[in-house]
Amino acid sequence: MNRPFQLFRPVIFAIGLIAALMAPLLIAGHVHAQAAGCRSGELCIDLNPKNFKPMPIAIVTFTGDTQASAVSEIISSNLKRSGVFEPIDPARHPEKALGFDAVPNFQAWTAAGAQAIVTGRIVRDGGRVAVEYRLWDATTGKQVVGQKHAIDPQNWRRLAHLASDAVFERMTGETGFFDTRIIFVDETGPKDKRRKRLAIIDQDGANFRALSGGNELLLTPRYSPRGDRVAFMALSEDGRASVQVLDLASGRRSVIGGGNDSASFAPRFAPNGSQLALSVETGGNTNLAVADATSGQIRRITSGSAIDTSPSYSPDGSQIAFESDRGGGQQIYIMGADGSGARRISFGDGRYSTPVWSPKGDYIAFTRQKANSFAIGIMKPDGSGERILTEGYHNEGPSWAPNGRYVVFFRDSGAGPKLYMADVNGRVDVAIPTPAFASDPSWSPLISAR
Repeated sequence: MNRPFQLFRPVIFAIGLIAALMAPLLIAGHVHAQAAGCRSGELCIDLNPKNFKPMPIAIVTFTGDTQASAVSEIISSNLKRSGVFEPIDPARHPEKALGFDAVPNFQAWTAAGAQAIVTGRIVRDGGRVAVEYRLWDATTGKQVVGQKHAIDPQNWRRLAHLASDAVFERMTGETGFFDTRIIFVDETGPKDKRRKRLAIIDQDGANFRALSGGNELLLTPRYSPRGDRVAFMALSEDGRASVQVLDLASGRRSVIGGGNDSASFAPRFAPNGSQLALSVETGGNTNLAVADATSGQIRRITSGSAIDTSPSYSPDGSQIAFESDRGGGQQIYIMGADGSGARRISFGDGRYSTPVWSPKGDYIAFTRQKANSFAIGIMKPDGSGERILTEGYHNEGPSWAPNGRYVVFFRDSGAGPKLYMADVNGRVDVAIPTPAFASDPSWSPLISAR
Protein backbone atom coordinates (compact mmCIF):
# COMPACT_ATOMS: atom_id res chain seq x y z
CA MET A 1 0.00 0.00 0.00
CA ASN A 2 1.38 3.36 -1.01
CA ARG A 3 0.96 5.59 2.01
CA PRO A 4 0.25 9.32 1.53
CA PHE A 5 3.31 11.53 1.83
CA GLN A 6 3.94 15.23 2.04
CA LEU A 7 5.00 16.84 -1.22
CA PHE A 8 4.69 20.53 -0.82
CA ARG A 9 5.41 23.12 1.86
CA PRO A 10 2.67 25.63 2.66
CA VAL A 11 3.10 28.86 0.70
CA ILE A 12 1.73 32.31 1.53
CA PHE A 13 1.04 34.61 -1.36
CA ALA A 14 0.47 38.35 -1.20
CA ILE A 15 -2.88 38.13 -2.90
CA GLY A 16 -4.00 35.68 -0.23
CA LEU A 17 -3.05 38.15 2.46
CA ILE A 18 -5.21 40.78 0.80
CA ALA A 19 -8.07 38.30 0.59
CA ALA A 20 -7.62 37.42 4.25
CA LEU A 21 -8.18 41.04 5.17
CA MET A 22 -11.29 41.29 3.05
CA ALA A 23 -12.94 37.93 3.83
CA PRO A 24 -14.89 37.09 7.01
CA LEU A 25 -13.13 34.87 9.50
CA LEU A 26 -16.22 33.12 10.74
CA ILE A 27 -18.87 31.02 9.05
CA ALA A 28 -21.38 28.90 10.98
CA GLY A 29 -19.73 25.57 11.76
CA HIS A 30 -16.18 26.45 10.70
CA VAL A 31 -13.78 28.99 12.17
CA HIS A 32 -10.20 30.21 12.11
CA ALA A 33 -9.53 29.17 15.68
CA GLN A 34 -8.50 26.25 17.79
CA ALA A 35 -10.80 23.22 17.56
CA ALA A 36 -10.55 19.45 17.22
CA GLY A 37 -7.85 18.57 14.69
CA CYS A 38 -6.80 22.19 13.98
CA ARG A 39 -3.97 24.42 15.04
CA SER A 40 -4.52 28.00 16.13
CA GLY A 41 -5.34 30.31 13.25
CA GLU A 42 -6.12 27.54 10.76
CA LEU A 43 -9.44 26.82 9.13
CA CYS A 44 -11.32 24.06 10.94
CA ILE A 45 -14.79 22.53 10.79
CA ASP A 46 -16.58 21.99 14.10
CA LEU A 47 -19.02 19.15 13.40
CA ASN A 48 -21.16 19.57 16.49
CA PRO A 49 -22.83 23.04 16.69
CA LYS A 50 -26.61 23.10 16.40
CA ASN A 51 -26.47 25.82 13.73
CA PHE A 52 -23.96 23.86 11.64
CA LYS A 53 -23.79 24.66 7.94
CA PRO A 54 -21.61 22.75 5.44
CA MET A 55 -18.40 24.51 4.40
CA PRO A 56 -18.38 25.97 0.87
CA ILE A 57 -15.49 24.32 -0.96
CA ALA A 58 -14.33 24.48 -4.57
CA ILE A 59 -13.08 21.30 -6.23
CA VAL A 60 -11.36 22.67 -9.33
CA THR A 61 -11.37 20.22 -12.25
CA PHE A 62 -8.12 18.27 -12.10
CA THR A 63 -5.67 18.29 -14.99
CA GLY A 64 -3.47 15.56 -16.47
CA ASP A 65 -4.27 11.96 -17.39
CA THR A 66 -7.57 10.64 -18.71
CA GLN A 67 -9.17 10.06 -15.29
CA ALA A 68 -8.47 13.63 -14.09
CA SER A 69 -11.97 15.06 -14.52
CA ALA A 70 -13.62 11.94 -13.06
CA VAL A 71 -11.36 11.98 -9.97
CA SER A 72 -12.24 15.58 -9.15
CA GLU A 73 -15.95 14.83 -9.67
CA ILE A 74 -15.77 11.85 -7.28
CA ILE A 75 -14.02 13.98 -4.65
CA SER A 76 -16.76 16.59 -4.96
CA SER A 77 -19.48 13.93 -4.66
CA ASN A 78 -17.82 12.32 -1.63
CA LEU A 79 -17.49 15.58 0.25
CA LYS A 80 -21.06 16.57 -0.61
CA ARG A 81 -22.48 13.26 0.62
CA SER A 82 -20.66 13.61 3.94
CA GLY A 83 -22.88 16.58 4.81
CA VAL A 84 -19.78 18.47 5.97
CA PHE A 85 -18.95 20.30 2.74
CA GLU A 86 -20.96 22.17 0.11
CA PRO A 87 -19.06 22.00 -3.19
CA ILE A 88 -19.48 25.15 -5.28
CA ASP A 89 -21.10 24.61 -8.68
CA PRO A 90 -18.33 24.50 -11.32
CA ALA A 91 -20.34 27.02 -13.35
CA ARG A 92 -19.56 29.56 -10.60
CA HIS A 93 -15.82 28.87 -10.54
CA PRO A 94 -13.93 32.10 -11.32
CA GLU A 95 -11.03 30.02 -12.67
CA LYS A 96 -12.20 27.10 -14.80
CA ALA A 97 -8.82 25.44 -15.18
CA LEU A 98 -5.81 25.76 -12.92
CA GLY A 99 -2.44 24.23 -13.67
CA PHE A 100 -1.17 22.19 -10.76
CA ASP A 101 1.63 24.67 -10.03
CA ALA A 102 -0.62 27.71 -10.43
CA VAL A 103 -1.66 29.82 -7.46
CA PRO A 104 -5.43 30.36 -7.17
CA ASN A 105 -6.78 33.90 -7.29
CA PHE A 106 -7.94 33.82 -3.68
CA GLN A 107 -9.78 37.12 -3.83
CA ALA A 108 -11.86 35.86 -6.75
CA TRP A 109 -12.54 32.54 -5.00
CA THR A 110 -13.64 34.11 -1.72
CA ALA A 111 -15.89 36.46 -3.72
CA ALA A 112 -17.46 33.31 -5.21
CA GLY A 113 -18.09 32.05 -1.66
CA ALA A 114 -15.29 29.48 -1.35
CA GLN A 115 -13.68 28.93 2.03
CA ALA A 116 -11.41 26.14 0.78
CA ILE A 117 -10.08 25.13 -2.63
CA VAL A 118 -8.81 21.77 -3.91
CA THR A 119 -6.58 21.65 -6.98
CA GLY A 120 -4.82 18.63 -8.44
CA ARG A 121 -3.63 16.53 -11.34
CA ILE A 122 -3.42 12.89 -12.40
CA VAL A 123 -0.04 11.61 -13.60
CA ARG A 124 1.57 8.32 -14.56
CA ASP A 125 4.02 6.98 -12.00
CA GLY A 126 5.82 4.10 -13.69
CA GLY A 127 3.21 1.39 -14.13
CA ARG A 128 0.89 3.10 -11.67
CA VAL A 129 -1.42 6.10 -11.80
CA ALA A 130 -1.09 8.86 -9.19
CA VAL A 131 -3.01 11.85 -7.90
CA GLU A 132 -1.19 14.96 -6.66
CA TYR A 133 -3.37 17.54 -4.98
CA ARG A 134 -3.38 20.63 -2.81
CA LEU A 135 -5.93 21.92 -0.31
CA TRP A 136 -5.90 25.70 0.09
CA ASP A 137 -7.40 27.94 2.75
CA ALA A 138 -9.04 30.56 0.53
CA THR A 139 -9.17 33.28 3.18
CA THR A 140 -5.50 33.17 4.16
CA GLY A 141 -3.98 31.92 0.91
CA LYS A 142 -2.21 29.13 2.74
CA GLN A 143 -1.73 25.63 1.38
CA VAL A 144 -2.78 23.32 4.20
CA VAL A 145 -2.44 19.93 2.48
CA GLY A 146 -0.14 18.76 -0.32
CA GLN A 147 -0.10 15.01 -0.95
CA LYS A 148 0.34 12.29 -3.54
CA HIS A 149 -1.12 8.79 -3.77
CA ALA A 150 -0.25 6.17 -6.39
CA ILE A 151 -2.14 2.99 -7.19
CA ASP A 152 -2.66 0.31 -9.83
CA PRO A 153 -4.55 1.75 -12.83
CA GLN A 154 -7.55 -0.58 -12.49
CA ASN A 155 -8.21 0.85 -9.03
CA TRP A 156 -7.94 4.51 -10.06
CA ARG A 157 -11.20 5.49 -8.31
CA ARG A 158 -9.46 4.91 -5.00
CA LEU A 159 -7.29 7.93 -5.72
CA ALA A 160 -10.38 10.12 -5.32
CA HIS A 161 -11.34 8.35 -2.09
CA LEU A 162 -7.86 8.72 -0.61
CA ALA A 163 -7.81 12.43 -1.47
CA SER A 164 -11.31 12.85 -0.01
CA ASP A 165 -10.19 11.18 3.21
CA ALA A 166 -7.22 13.53 3.49
CA VAL A 167 -9.38 16.63 3.02
CA PHE A 168 -12.03 15.37 5.45
CA GLU A 169 -9.46 14.51 8.12
CA ARG A 170 -7.53 17.76 7.78
CA MET A 171 -10.63 19.93 8.05
CA THR A 172 -12.53 18.02 10.75
CA GLY A 173 -9.88 16.24 12.82
CA GLU A 174 -11.85 13.02 12.24
CA THR A 175 -10.62 10.02 10.25
CA GLY A 176 -12.10 9.80 6.77
CA PHE A 177 -14.37 6.99 5.58
CA PHE A 178 -14.34 7.22 1.78
CA ASP A 179 -11.70 4.58 1.03
CA THR A 180 -14.01 1.80 2.20
CA ARG A 181 -16.41 -0.80 0.86
CA ILE A 182 -19.80 -2.14 1.89
CA ILE A 183 -20.84 -5.77 1.73
CA PHE A 184 -24.57 -6.47 1.58
CA VAL A 185 -27.28 -8.84 0.38
CA ASP A 186 -28.15 -8.13 -3.26
CA GLU A 187 -31.83 -8.93 -3.94
CA THR A 188 -33.41 -9.48 -7.34
CA GLY A 189 -36.62 -11.02 -8.65
CA PRO A 190 -40.24 -10.91 -7.41
CA LYS A 191 -40.86 -10.43 -3.71
CA ASP A 192 -42.13 -13.97 -3.15
CA LYS A 193 -39.19 -15.51 -5.06
CA ARG A 194 -36.40 -13.12 -4.20
CA ARG A 195 -32.91 -14.19 -5.31
CA LYS A 196 -30.35 -13.18 -2.70
CA ARG A 197 -26.58 -13.16 -2.99
CA LEU A 198 -23.66 -11.49 -1.25
CA ALA A 199 -22.16 -8.49 -3.04
CA ILE A 200 -19.63 -5.71 -2.47
CA ILE A 201 -19.63 -2.06 -3.56
CA ASP A 202 -17.48 0.97 -2.85
CA GLN A 203 -19.02 3.20 -0.18
CA ASP A 204 -20.45 5.43 -2.94
CA GLY A 205 -22.11 2.53 -4.77
CA ALA A 206 -19.51 2.01 -7.52
CA ASN A 207 -17.65 -1.18 -8.47
CA PHE A 208 -20.43 -3.68 -7.77
CA ARG A 209 -19.13 -7.24 -7.48
CA ALA A 210 -21.19 -10.35 -6.64
CA LEU A 211 -19.61 -12.83 -4.22
CA SER A 212 -22.11 -15.66 -4.60
CA GLY A 213 -24.28 -17.01 -7.37
CA GLY A 214 -27.72 -16.62 -5.84
CA ASN A 215 -28.46 -20.37 -5.82
CA GLU A 216 -28.18 -20.43 -2.03
CA LEU A 217 -29.57 -18.17 0.68
CA LEU A 218 -26.81 -16.17 2.38
CA LEU A 219 -27.67 -13.46 4.93
CA THR A 220 -26.20 -11.03 7.50
CA PRO A 221 -22.66 -10.62 6.12
CA ARG A 222 -20.19 -9.07 8.59
CA TYR A 223 -16.67 -7.86 7.86
CA SER A 224 -13.68 -8.99 9.89
CA PRO A 225 -11.64 -6.23 11.61
CA ARG A 226 -9.05 -6.29 8.79
CA GLY A 227 -11.63 -6.56 6.02
CA ASP A 228 -10.08 -9.73 4.60
CA ARG A 229 -12.88 -12.11 5.65
CA VAL A 230 -16.64 -12.05 5.91
CA ALA A 231 -18.83 -14.03 8.31
CA PHE A 232 -22.43 -14.72 7.31
CA MET A 233 -25.37 -17.07 7.81
CA ALA A 234 -26.05 -19.73 5.16
CA LEU A 235 -29.44 -21.43 4.97
CA SER A 236 -29.43 -24.94 3.54
CA GLU A 237 -32.21 -26.45 1.39
CA ASP A 238 -33.65 -28.22 4.44
CA GLY A 239 -33.81 -24.91 6.36
CA ARG A 240 -30.77 -25.46 8.58
CA ALA A 241 -28.81 -22.30 9.39
CA SER A 242 -25.05 -22.24 9.84
CA VAL A 243 -22.46 -19.53 10.21
CA GLN A 244 -19.72 -19.57 7.58
CA VAL A 245 -16.56 -17.51 7.05
CA LEU A 246 -15.46 -16.48 3.55
CA ASP A 247 -11.85 -15.56 2.80
CA LEU A 248 -12.20 -12.76 0.25
CA ALA A 249 -8.81 -13.31 -1.37
CA SER A 250 -9.02 -17.08 -1.91
CA GLY A 251 -12.80 -17.60 -1.96
CA ARG A 252 -12.47 -20.45 0.56
CA ARG A 253 -15.28 -21.02 3.05
CA SER A 254 -15.28 -22.58 6.49
CA VAL A 255 -18.32 -23.61 8.56
CA ILE A 256 -18.72 -22.41 12.15
CA GLY A 257 -21.33 -24.43 14.06
CA GLY A 258 -24.68 -25.56 12.74
CA GLY A 259 -24.79 -29.35 13.09
CA ASN A 260 -27.64 -31.84 12.83
CA ASP A 261 -29.06 -30.81 16.19
CA SER A 262 -28.33 -27.09 16.18
CA ALA A 263 -28.38 -23.95 14.07
CA SER A 264 -25.97 -21.01 14.21
CA PHE A 265 -26.59 -17.47 12.98
CA ALA A 266 -26.05 -13.71 13.66
CA PRO A 267 -22.22 -13.76 13.59
CA ARG A 268 -19.95 -10.87 14.52
CA PHE A 269 -16.15 -10.83 14.66
CA ALA A 270 -14.26 -9.99 17.85
CA PRO A 271 -11.82 -7.05 17.54
CA ASN A 272 -8.88 -9.49 17.45
CA GLY A 273 -10.37 -11.25 14.41
CA SER A 274 -9.66 -14.69 15.86
CA GLN A 275 -13.08 -15.20 17.44
CA LEU A 276 -16.71 -14.78 16.54
CA ALA A 277 -19.72 -14.12 18.72
CA LEU A 278 -22.88 -15.76 17.37
CA SER A 279 -26.24 -17.23 18.27
CA VAL A 280 -26.73 -20.99 18.60
CA GLU A 281 -30.19 -22.59 18.67
CA THR A 282 -30.50 -26.04 20.20
CA GLY A 283 -33.66 -27.74 21.42
CA GLY A 284 -35.71 -24.59 21.06
CA ASN A 285 -33.32 -22.41 23.09
CA THR A 286 -31.30 -19.63 21.46
CA ASN A 287 -28.17 -18.60 23.36
CA LEU A 288 -24.99 -16.71 22.62
CA ALA A 289 -21.67 -18.42 22.03
CA VAL A 290 -18.09 -17.61 21.15
CA ALA A 291 -16.42 -19.55 18.34
CA ASP A 292 -12.81 -19.88 17.24
CA ALA A 293 -12.70 -18.46 13.70
CA THR A 294 -10.16 -21.07 12.59
CA SER A 295 -11.14 -24.31 14.29
CA GLY A 296 -14.85 -23.57 14.59
CA GLN A 297 -14.90 -24.73 18.22
CA ILE A 298 -17.86 -23.19 20.05
CA ARG A 299 -18.27 -22.20 23.72
CA ARG A 300 -21.66 -21.02 24.98
CA ILE A 301 -21.67 -17.88 27.13
CA THR A 302 -25.42 -17.56 27.90
CA SER A 303 -28.04 -20.16 28.81
CA GLY A 304 -31.74 -20.34 29.50
CA SER A 305 -35.02 -20.15 27.63
CA ALA A 306 -34.72 -16.52 26.50
CA ILE A 307 -33.81 -15.67 22.91
CA ASP A 308 -30.35 -14.04 22.96
CA THR A 309 -29.06 -12.86 19.59
CA SER A 310 -27.30 -10.14 17.55
CA PRO A 311 -24.08 -9.95 19.60
CA SER A 312 -21.60 -7.11 19.00
CA TYR A 313 -18.24 -6.64 20.72
CA SER A 314 -17.01 -3.41 22.27
CA PRO A 315 -13.88 -2.07 20.51
CA ASP A 316 -11.59 -3.40 23.27
CA GLY A 317 -13.28 -6.82 23.19
CA SER A 318 -14.14 -6.76 26.89
CA GLN A 319 -17.94 -6.50 26.51
CA ILE A 320 -20.73 -7.68 24.24
CA ALA A 321 -23.95 -5.87 23.42
CA PHE A 322 -26.86 -8.09 22.38
CA GLU A 323 -30.62 -8.24 22.10
CA SER A 324 -32.76 -10.47 24.28
CA ASP A 325 -36.35 -11.04 25.34
CA ARG A 326 -35.30 -12.23 28.80
CA GLY A 327 -37.19 -9.30 30.36
CA GLY A 328 -40.38 -10.06 28.47
CA GLY A 329 -39.74 -7.93 25.38
CA GLN A 330 -37.05 -7.39 22.80
CA GLN A 331 -34.41 -5.10 24.40
CA ILE A 332 -30.67 -4.39 24.35
CA TYR A 333 -28.31 -5.71 27.02
CA ILE A 334 -24.58 -5.48 27.75
CA MET A 335 -22.47 -8.15 29.43
CA GLY A 336 -18.85 -9.13 29.84
CA ALA A 337 -17.28 -10.98 26.92
CA ASP A 338 -17.39 -14.13 29.07
CA GLY A 339 -21.16 -13.81 29.53
CA SER A 340 -21.05 -12.32 33.03
CA GLY A 341 -22.93 -9.35 34.46
CA ALA A 342 -25.66 -8.90 31.85
CA ARG A 343 -27.63 -5.66 32.29
CA ARG A 344 -30.34 -4.01 30.26
CA ILE A 345 -29.58 -0.58 28.73
CA SER A 346 -32.65 0.19 26.54
CA PHE A 347 -35.73 1.52 28.31
CA GLY A 348 -37.56 3.60 25.70
CA ASP A 349 -40.92 2.84 24.14
CA GLY A 350 -40.91 0.02 21.63
CA ARG A 351 -38.69 -2.96 20.83
CA TYR A 352 -34.93 -2.59 20.45
CA SER A 353 -32.76 -4.83 18.28
CA THR A 354 -29.58 -5.15 16.15
CA PRO A 355 -27.17 -3.39 18.54
CA VAL A 356 -23.80 -2.50 17.00
CA TRP A 357 -20.94 -0.99 18.98
CA SER A 358 -19.25 2.08 17.48
CA PRO A 359 -15.55 1.71 16.56
CA LYS A 360 -14.91 4.60 18.96
CA GLY A 361 -16.78 2.85 21.77
CA ASP A 362 -18.86 5.95 22.52
CA TYR A 363 -22.20 4.79 21.07
CA ILE A 364 -24.23 1.70 20.30
CA ALA A 365 -26.40 1.91 17.18
CA PHE A 366 -29.72 0.06 17.13
CA THR A 367 -33.04 -0.51 15.40
CA ARG A 368 -36.16 0.50 17.34
CA GLN A 369 -39.63 -0.66 16.36
CA LYS A 370 -42.58 1.29 17.73
CA ALA A 371 -45.99 0.48 16.27
CA ASN A 372 -45.45 0.64 12.49
CA SER A 373 -42.38 2.87 12.70
CA PHE A 374 -38.80 1.62 12.46
CA ALA A 375 -36.04 3.95 13.62
CA ILE A 376 -32.24 3.87 13.47
CA GLY A 377 -30.78 5.38 16.61
CA ILE A 378 -27.75 5.55 18.87
CA MET A 379 -27.25 5.51 22.63
CA LYS A 380 -24.29 5.55 24.98
CA PRO A 381 -23.15 2.18 26.37
CA ASP A 382 -24.82 2.98 29.70
CA GLY A 383 -28.15 3.55 27.92
CA SER A 384 -28.13 7.33 28.24
CA GLY A 385 -28.19 9.90 25.44
CA GLU A 386 -30.56 8.01 23.16
CA ARG A 387 -30.88 9.79 19.81
CA ILE A 388 -32.97 8.84 16.77
CA LEU A 389 -31.11 9.45 13.50
CA THR A 390 -33.89 8.53 11.07
CA GLU A 391 -37.38 7.10 11.43
CA GLY A 392 -40.08 5.74 9.14
CA TYR A 393 -41.11 2.50 7.51
CA HIS A 394 -38.97 0.42 7.28
CA ASN A 395 -35.41 1.11 8.57
CA GLU A 396 -33.20 -1.65 9.94
CA GLY A 397 -29.72 -3.13 10.36
CA PRO A 398 -27.20 -0.34 11.10
CA SER A 399 -23.45 -0.81 10.57
CA TRP A 400 -20.78 1.73 11.50
CA ALA A 401 -18.30 3.46 9.23
CA PRO A 402 -14.75 2.96 10.53
CA ASN A 403 -14.57 6.55 11.83
CA GLY A 404 -17.64 6.09 14.04
CA ARG A 405 -19.48 9.12 12.64
CA TYR A 406 -21.75 7.46 10.05
CA VAL A 407 -23.93 4.37 9.83
CA VAL A 408 -25.20 2.47 6.82
CA PHE A 409 -28.58 0.71 7.04
CA PHE A 410 -31.36 -0.50 4.78
CA ARG A 411 -34.78 1.04 4.24
CA ASP A 412 -37.80 -0.59 2.63
CA SER A 413 -40.56 1.89 1.85
CA GLY A 414 -42.69 -0.80 0.23
CA ALA A 415 -41.17 -1.61 -3.16
CA GLY A 416 -38.03 -3.25 -1.77
CA PRO A 417 -35.02 -2.52 0.45
CA LYS A 418 -32.27 -0.04 -0.46
CA LEU A 419 -29.15 1.16 1.33
CA TYR A 420 -28.87 4.53 3.07
CA MET A 421 -26.30 6.43 5.11
CA ALA A 422 -26.89 8.65 8.16
CA ASP A 423 -24.56 10.57 10.45
CA VAL A 424 -24.52 10.67 14.26
CA ASN A 425 -25.89 14.22 14.29
CA GLY A 426 -28.96 13.25 12.28
CA ARG A 427 -28.15 15.78 9.52
CA VAL A 428 -27.31 13.26 6.77
CA ASP A 429 -29.77 10.78 5.26
CA VAL A 430 -28.66 9.86 1.74
CA ALA A 431 -29.17 6.85 -0.51
CA ILE A 432 -26.28 4.60 -1.55
CA PRO A 433 -26.97 3.44 -5.11
CA THR A 434 -27.09 -0.29 -5.83
CA PRO A 435 -28.06 -2.14 -9.05
CA ALA A 436 -31.06 -3.82 -7.41
CA PHE A 437 -32.63 -4.12 -3.98
CA ALA A 438 -30.18 -4.34 -1.09
CA SER A 439 -30.25 -5.25 2.61
CA ASP A 440 -28.05 -6.33 5.56
CA PRO A 441 -25.11 -3.96 4.94
CA SER A 442 -21.76 -4.15 6.70
CA TRP A 443 -19.14 -1.37 6.40
CA SER A 444 -15.51 -2.36 5.87
CA PRO A 445 -12.51 -0.89 7.68
CA LEU A 446 -10.39 1.62 5.77
CA ILE A 447 -8.67 -0.16 2.90
CA SER A 448 -5.65 2.14 3.26
CA ALA A 449 -5.29 1.12 6.93
CA ARG A 450 -4.73 -2.59 6.20
